[in-house]
Amino acid sequence: MSTNAIAPLTIHDAERLVAEARRAAEDAGVTVSVTVLDAGGHLLAFRRDDRAVLISGETSTRKAYTALQLNTPTAYLVDAVQPGGLFHTLPTALDRPLLFIAGGVPVHRDGRLIGAIGVGGGTPEQDHGFALAAVEGLA
Repeated sequence: MSTNAIAPLTIHDAERLVAEARRAAEDAGVTVSVTVLDAGGHLLAFRRDDRAVLISGETSTRKAYTALQLNTPTAYLVDAVQPGGLFHTLPTALDRPLLFIAGGVPVHRDGRLIGAIGVGGGTPEQDHGFALAAVEGLA
């Protein structure tokens, strides 16, 4: 048995991430959808408020998926997907389209990627802040 094992992202962790992101959004007066994926890209938790725009659920999921696949906050990727940018052709190379809008943040434990959270419904800057607040609240 390895002593270097890292605890995976649990459903309890995912529920805490959703609660922290929603609390941060509610404090700002914003209604959001939140998606949490494990390290394999499997859905662990999802929450869409009835007042949220319907597409915000798909948006939050794509943000989480993008953050997970590239292991970086989606807010850092916006310039990279512009024409001439580093990742301009990447979405067509993967099996699933990516959405490069701020609001997706990878989740790490002991320096290893264990999942990702995506938040949709506010401005890109707000969504990024809500996702960051959730990840910081998990630590």
